[in-house]
Amino acid sequence: MLYFTRAQTFGILLACGLGFLLSLPNLAPRPGWLPAVVPWSQVHLGLDLRGGSYLLLQIDFSAVETQDLNGLVDQARQELRAAGLGYTGLHADLPNHQVVLHPLNTAQAPAVLTALNKLITYAPGAISPSVALSQGPGGSIDIRIPRQTLAMRESQAVQQSITIIQRRIDGSGVLDPSIARQGTDEIVVQLPGISDPGRVRKLIGTTAHMTFQMVDAQAPPGPVAPLGDERLPMADNPKQSLDVFSNVAVDGSDLDNAQASTDPQSGEWVVNFSLNSVGAREFADVTTANVGKLFAIVLDGKIIEAPVIREPITGGSGQISGNFTARSATDLALLLRAGALPAPLNIVEEQSVGPELGADAIRAGALSLAVGFVLVLAFMAVFYGLFGWFANIALVLNLVIMLAILSFMGATLTLPGMAGILLTLGMAVDANVLINERVREEVKAGRKPLAALEAGYKRAYGTIIDSNVTTLLAHITLFIFGSPPVRGFAVTICVGIITTLFTATVLVRLITSRWYIARRPAALPV
Repeated sequence: MLYFTRAQTFGILLACGLGFLLSLPNLAPRPGWLPAVVPWSQVHLGLDLRGGSYLLLQIDFSAVETQDLNGLVDQARQELRAAGLGYTGLHADLPNHQVVLHPLNTAQAPAVLTALNKLITYAPGAISPSVALSQGPGGSIDIRIPRQTLAMRESQAVQQSITIIQRRIDGSGVLDPSIARQGTDEIVVQLPGISDPGRVRKLIGTTAHMTFQMVDAQAPPGPVAPLGDERLPMADNPKQSLDVFSNVAVDGSDLDNAQASTDPQSGEWVVNFSLNSVGAREFADVTTANVGKLFAIVLDGKIIEAPVIREPITGGSGQISGNFTARSATDLALLLRAGALPAPLNIVEEQSVGPELGADAIRAGALSLAVGFVLVLAFMAVFYGLFGWFANIALVLNLVIMLAILSFMGATLTLPGMAGILLTLGMAVDANVLINERVREEVKAGRKPLAALEAGYKRAYGTIIDSNVTTLLAHITLFIFGSPPVRGFAVTICVGIITTLFTATVLVRLITSRWYIARRPAALPV
């Protein structure tokens, strides 16, 4: 147990040296001469230590289903029109989660079903089809989305929402955000150190679905929009509205880029956008066929502006103006670049932590860590003498290596995480207490120093492994099923257990071995 080869000794010292190097970023800024390939990451402070905002967002899955059903309505209309088949009553039946239509006569029902079979597709890896066709009572044809497909779409909506939120937050300049899924339909967003939580909240909560739709200039005035139209309010004056065709001419998903800038002629802030090849072709076709007509730019159901098409726009780019300020133009460009959310997000819970409260938490946490650390060192030195100091050296290196691993992971340190570090201190010396007590028992039994050390380490080793592995499994379970604060606690404990097994059972053995070889004591100082 006390024999180490040169390779083993070199490996242990190398691990300790790497621990010191990887923990340095937490103490000093990155040197300018250091190559970019060399990692220089540090432990980030969490929301409760640094201050900031906590948001719990819930995805409106009903909007996802509504969007899918409305898409099926459009696809069914196109397929039946291409097949030359007549129908009536085509609509999305939201309460029953299906699309319903009636053939003009029962004799056409088989042909209608054949035409609609083109809507049935299979997603990669999916077992069930995207839609299911059936004939309902009264000769109706029902197009239903299977539950498995809806569940897959909902899961995709959550992942897509997380990606888009990440893009928006990164573009806003917030450092070290934490975005994670919680449950089936919730997303937890933690934004440490933000100075304008209202702006970031607006960026996250805006759906940002932009469409280009033609204005129906022939729509008669009245309280209700005519069939095939929808009445949308103006963004800058909600009391004013325009009737636009429901059919989307160009969808915002075809946007390739968007940037805020100032108009060289008017000096006003505008948003310049460019479309991909598909969007550019559609934009050119629409503007070519509708010269002299109003073309509405719609964002989340509100008309930003409705300019007149002066000439065909074939370059695939355009400009959006609308009394923007520098910030509103920048935010709109950011939203368009990041993409539209698949469904609206509702803020279920919101918390804000001031930087002063975070500073108080840091001071209290640091004080508790320092006091606990000193007490543990004093206990080991008083009760176990020289072997206690060996354990104290390992304890210091344990903290260094733990900090190095957390830094390399880019982990976020929270108050529960600091509590986990403090608990790790006690767990780390537990192993050395077991070893030292075993060695004492062997000395009392009359064994010689070398035999007592060998037997003490050997007999304590199994107990140390068993206790730490069971604790590790318990905290892995906490990480899997716990909330974000609990996960922070579990991460530090898991890292601490791994470093404890190294320092308590390997590093202390190496120190003890080198001491014994150098001194050859006649009796052990236990």
